[in-house]
Amino acid sequence: MPDVFLKDRSLLIVSGTEAQSFLQNLITTDIVSLEPGVARPGALLTPQGKILFDFMIWQYGDGYTIETDAGQRDGLLKRLTMYKLRAAVTVAPLAEEGVTVSWGNEADGAQDAAGNQGVRDSRFAKAGVTLTRRAGRHGDDAEMLYDALRISLGIVTSGPDFALQDAFPHDVLMDLNGGLSFRKGCYVGQEVVSRMQHRGTARRRVVTVSCATALPAPGTEITAAGKPVGTLGSVEAGSGLAIVRIDRAGAAMAAGTPLLAGETPVFLVLPGWSGLVFPTSADEASA
Repeated sequence: MPDVFLKDRSLLIVSGTEAQSFLQNLITTDIVSLEPGVARPGALLTPQGKILFDFMIWQYGDGYTIETDAGQRDGLLKRLTMYKLRAAVTVAPLAEEGVTVSWGNEADGAQDAAGNQGVRDSRFAKAGVTLTRRAGRHGDDAEMLYDALRISLGIVTSGPDFALQDAFPHDVLMDLNGGLSFRKGCYVGQEVVSRMQHRGTARRRVVTVSCATALPAPGTEITAAGKPVGTLGSVEAGSGLAIVRIDRAGAAMAAGTPLLAGETPVFLVLPGWSGLVFPTSADEASA
């Protein structure tokens, strides 16, 4: 069972008698339906519906643990505190830094230093993999193993794969992995993402990228007939991730037009667990 320590992850604890309602009315995740022992993805959006902060969230005692990138933690803490006003809620950083991810046959039994069971990451569960997350350092396996796993499954993270305030939740498959609720009522940016859902206007989606040789560096533009399709994100062990316009990519593939990352011919595949397919015509893309 691989145990990979992610040193660049940080944790916040949101507790208090109004913690659930506070978060439920603010973030994209439906935390009322969040099962114990399960971590779901989530985001705090801009009023325009783009991702301002992204994170994982799970139950912790009478409150919730939020795991985010270490570079986002202080900004997220400040923003949550700003929204708190007079609510009976406490938002505080957890002293322990970093998170250990484990997967394989024994991952469900993984515990932290205090004997607490690890929480199952719902994004990986969607793809048929049991992966748990625990606060602190509990292993020393190479981080590239985790990156290779999430790349193979089409699971993105902000920074390497997309820029904050530049992506909608649909772009990173939050509408399909449990991180975006359309039933719980209002939250910041909800009107925009609900309109995208009901009109079916989401065109940018996560794909896995491969090629016959070696992929170029992250940030390389992916094109079809000289027109931009997307940008290469994480790259590991000959595979990569990208967020692309699936209507443009689908039309190119249907026409036999090569897709290029820089000068390198590449193949794009939508994550199998997503149920998505490439549109092959303008009519299908707008359906």
